[in-house]
Parts: sequence; structure tokens; C-alpha cells
Amino acid sequence: MTKRVISKFALAVSLSAGLSAAALAIPPAHSPDELPQLKPQEQHGVASHRVARFFTRDHFKQMELDNELSSQILSRYIDMLDYSKMFLLQDDVDQAQEYKQLFDDMILTGKLNAAYSLYEKSLNRRFERYSYALSLLDEEQPFDFTVAGDKYHFDREEATWAKTESELDELWRQRVKYDALNLTLTGKEWPEVVETLGKRYNNALKRLTQTNSEDVFQTIMNAFARSVEAHTSYLSPSNAERFEQNMNLSLEGIGAVLQAEYDYTVIRSLVPGGPADNGGELAVDDKIVGVAQGDDENFVDVIGWRLDEVVELIKGPKGSTVRLQVLKANQSAGAQPKEIAIVRDKVKLEDRAAKLEIESPDEGQYAGRKVGVIEIPGFYNGLTGDVETLISEAQEQKAEALVIDLRGNGGGSLSESISLSGLFIDKGPVVQILDGRKRRDINGDRDGKIFYEGPLVVMVDRYSASASEIFAAAMQDYQRAVIVGENTYGKGTVQHHRALQMYPFDNYENPLGSVQFTIAKFYRINGGSTQMRGVTPDLHLPSMIDAEEFGESSQENALPWDKLPAASYEPLDLIPSAQFKKWQEKLDARVKENPEFKFVFEDIEAYERDKDRKWVSLVLDERKAEQAREEQEKLDRANARLNRLGMEPVEKVDDIPTDIELDDPYLQETVALSLALIDAHKLAMN
Repeated sequence: MTKRVISKFALAVSLSAGLSAAALAIPPAHSPDELPQLKPQEQHGVASHRVARFFTRDHFKQMELDNELSSQILSRYIDMLDYSKMFLLQDDVDQAQEYKQLFDDMILTGKLNAAYSLYEKSLNRRFERYSYALSLLDEEQPFDFTVAGDKYHFDREEATWAKTESELDELWRQRVKYDALNLTLTGKEWPEVVETLGKRYNNALKRLTQTNSEDVFQTIMNAFARSVEAHTSYLSPSNAERFEQNMNLSLEGIGAVLQAEYDYTVIRSLVPGGPADNGGELAVDDKIVGVAQGDDENFVDVIGWRLDEVVELIKGPKGSTVRLQVLKANQSAGAQPKEIAIVRDKVKLEDRAAKLEIESPDEGQYAGRKVGVIEIPGFYNGLTGDVETLISEAQEQKAEALVIDLRGNGGGSLSESISLSGLFIDKGPVVQILDGRKRRDINGDRDGKIFYEGPLVVMVDRYSASASEIFAAAMQDYQRAVIVGENTYGKGTVQHHRALQMYPFDNYENPLGSVQFTIAKFYRINGGSTQMRGVTPDLHLPSMIDAEEFGESSQENALPWDKLPAASYEPLDLIPSAQFKKWQEKLDARVKENPEFKFVFEDIEAYERDKDRKWVSLVLDERKAEQAREEQEKLDRANARLNRLGMEPVEKVDDIPTDIELDDPYLQETVALSLALIDAHKLAMN
């Protein structure tokens, strides 16, 4: 018998003895000896070497895989194994430091056995913890939800590692009590709570036993990738295939690109025009924590699941419904997951296309006047031609101005952002691009024609990114349009996707996967990068999203902001920038009078109050009171809206009509602002 087998056997005996002493109420459905013995596969050495070559040779940063980076990789690898500091002990982390300067050598040579051993250690620790969680469940002894001051600390990113098993036991007592309280708040009786959590924790044990070598390799490579830069990643063969399917829009599902981030499945992007995008309830950086099929099935807890397993649950045939439990990216601390129902469908090209709406205020000084609003969900091939057609339609309908709505637009084709800019300027540069070898390329419009010369407003929000920021920045730098809304995302980098397989030379039984890495940065024509800082609007509308909580500046290890020399261009001087302060005051006054913004301000106040709270109460009455306040607030808002529409109020949240069409307050105020700017310009001309 080898030392390795003896060690594992000893762990099993030790764990079994510890758990029997705890008198398990619900026994584990699996035993430690079912945990796999993991080791690298033949193709992983080749894949590791090629990943290193791409990241060191072709990445924008042009960095070296040395001891300094090796230390960062180890640190990030440990974080990925236990981001919440709920499984590993301080001793485990200290012992791992012996590999601090070896990860670079392991990755370059493909000899990853030490990294696999660390992963196995985390599997064993996870098995211990979920087994301990089961030991706390007893149908005869419910948790006491009246203990004053009892709390669950859910955000442990800045916490220290537990030094003893007893410290971990206390953390897990809070965690299990928190899970049990959440189920109790949904109306479940205690035996039902015990049954549900028993299944959840035993499912977690089952998933641990199903861990495979590819899971480990993917974690190692992404610890490397994220130590290089925020938008650099390794895609396992199954995830690489899914990436291609998403790019080709060939899956019937919800139209979202998902990514595993520690124990969570995170929305990385929404496919414009897809079911999730059209529903308007899911957003980038939301975390999916539960999935249910149809209208009646119970939710399956997916925290800690493999990404491919979560995807299998979410995707399905066209017309069927999937329900998601989601922790919103901007959700207040300790809030309950939001339930979102989405009808699966194929993404239709026409749903992704730009759309025109003619907006006309119903009342007030601008009543009856028209503004053309062109919503652009993404910069797809052929966008510019579509927008030309829509502009012509808006002019035929006597629209006095155009609003280009880029809210929620995550980007797309660089060439389309340049050609779209060309519709509104004569000619000139639009964007500067710097590659990893510090070569600068200036791209612009050269046709010498302006398709639309009228008043132009561009709407942006924190979800406007990449190509959206290039267009908005160009319109701002040329002083061609007024930019209205929130500060944009700040993604000013260009990624390249490369398969690791080298056909027809490779002859491996298993595929190698692929990589995505940053090869260039975008810069405005005024010289500043859109990276990190994004585009600051000329006129601001209220935002609940904290730039430090969402956006490129919140991404770990993102490339910094910098600048290049300005390109040669002539501002058009069409925008009254000297009067922006006065216009902001007017806009603020209108916003305060808009009843929908009253709710926005309340949400902002609640967010600011709770955003730094990293715990949630484990006292049932306190949580019920919090729930009651939220329900009453929802009811009060619904009745206020029904009153404005001349409809009868409702007495319960369940009675709130689901088919009420509400005006978009952000668009309302932007349309009014457009007309006000037109009038001011006419007055100045006279």
C-alpha cells in the first residue's frame, strides 16, 4: 500500500470517527473514499505549455511567467478553491506556500501534480464541511431563531482563515442556520426544511465525488489567466464548445453567457434580443443560485455546481419555462434571491436589430412634439445600414431630434461602431488602438458625408461597454451629441479567442480547449483610454450602481487607465458645453418632479445604507419584519402607479397586475431634455 493510499484511508477513518461522535441526524449519502484520486491527463501538459506561450508572447501586457507571477497564481488558486474561507484552515494555506515559486515551473513544464494535490486537499475539506452541515440537521431539534444578535456573515472575502476546526464549526453553524431560516421564511415546516437541506448537502457531496481531472486543470489555468488580467481566461473543451454555440446563437435557451466564478454561476453577458435580455430582469454580474423547471417544480440549489451542470439545467426546448433564483449584482446585503421566470426561445436576428420608436410627451410644454428613439441592443454586422433606414423613417414622421439609446449595450463589432459614428460626422478619426507591441492604429470615417445633421442625444448606462463606449466617446469628443445617463462600464480592451488544438498535427484522444486573452486597448481620439474610466456623461441621471461595485474598475487585476497623444480632429462645437451646469440643474429639477424617480431615489438610499453590511440576522422575527417592510413597499409603489393610471388599488402583492405598461422615466426625461435643447438652440440662433 502506498503512502498516498494510507493517508487517504487515515482521513476516512478520522472523518468517520469525528462524524459518529456528532451523532448524525442525516447521514452522508457518500463516504470520503469515493472522492477521486486526481492527476493530470496526457493532454494537459501540452495544453499548459501552449496557454503559457499565448499569455506570455501574445498578451497585451507582454509579461514574464516568473516567480513574482507564480506567487500571484498560487494566491488566486487558493481563493478559487475557497473564496469564502469556509473550508480550508490557516495551516492548509500556510503549507501551500511551499509552492509559492513553483507554479511558473509547473505551468511551463506541464508537471502539475502539486497543484492537483492542493485541489484534492480542498475536496477533502469540503467533504468534511458538508458532512458536518448534515450533522446539524435534526427533525426533533429545530434551530432556535430567537437568539438575539445571532448573525450569518455571508461576505468573508476580507476575513482571516479559521485556525481551528471549532472556528469552522461555528461558521458552518451560522451557514446552516441561515439556509434553514431562508426556507422557514418561505413557509416550510421544520421537517421539510431538514429534508430539503439534507438533499442539498448530500447533492454537494455527490458533486465532490464526480470531480474530474478537467475540473482541476481548468481551475489551475484560470488562476493563471486571472493573474495575468481580468479578461483573460482558459476555456475547457466543453466550455469552448459552448462559447462557439453562444457566438453562433445556436442554442435554444435563455440567451445568456454564463461563467463559473468561485462557487457561483455568474451572468457574464446577455445575448441582445435573447429571452433573458428581452425580459429585462437579468443583468451582467447577477449570480444564479437556484434553478427550477416549469411553474411547479422545486428549485435546485446550484451553488458550488460545475458550470456545465448548471447550463444543462438552464437550457431546454423552445417554449418551455425555466425559473431562476438570482442574487442581483446591485442587491442589498442579505437580501433574498429574486425569482425570475424566462421562456426559452431561439434568438432571432430581428430581435437583435436596432428599433425605432417615435416618442411624444402626452402633457406639458412639449406635448405632441416628436423625438425619434433608436434603441441599439448590440453592434452587430449590418447595424449601420439598419440605422440609416430608421433615421429616414424618423425624419419621415417629422421627428425633431434623435436619441440613440445604448443602455445595456455591451458592445460588438468595432467596425460598426466606427461606421455608425460616420453617419453623424463628415470625416475624421473615431478610435485609437494600441497593441501589445505599442503600435498605434487610428481608425475613422473617410467618406466625407454626413447622413444626419440634426440634434442628437446618446443615452448610456453602467452596462454600456466596449463598442458602445467608442461611439459615445467619439460623439462627445467631436461635440456632436449630448451624452446623457450614467458613467459607462469602462471596458477598453480587445480580446482574441484561440483554440489550443493545432490541426492536423495534434493527435490527442481528448481536445485541448481554448483561450481568450487581451491583445489591444482602445483610446479616445482625445487620447484618453476608455479602459477603467469609461465615458462620463455630459448630463447625469440618477444611478443606484456604484462604480466601485460594478464595472471595469471593480474587476480584479484589470488593466489600468492611461492615455496616448490625441489624434488630429476638429470638434464641431455643436453642443453648449459651457451651459451644462445650468442644464444639469434643470434636469435635476425635472427628475425630482417625476414620481417614478421618487422610487429610484428610495432605492439609492437603501442601497447606500446597506451596501457595506456583510451580515444578515438569524432572528426569525427580525427577518419577517424586514420581509413585511419590503412587501408593503412593493404594494405601496404598485398602488401609487395604479392611482396615476386611474385604476383601482389592490390589497395584496399577489393581486398586482402583471400587464401594466410603465413609462421609462429615464427615457421620458431624455426626450424632454432633447426638446428643451432644441428650443434653447433656436432661441440662441434668433
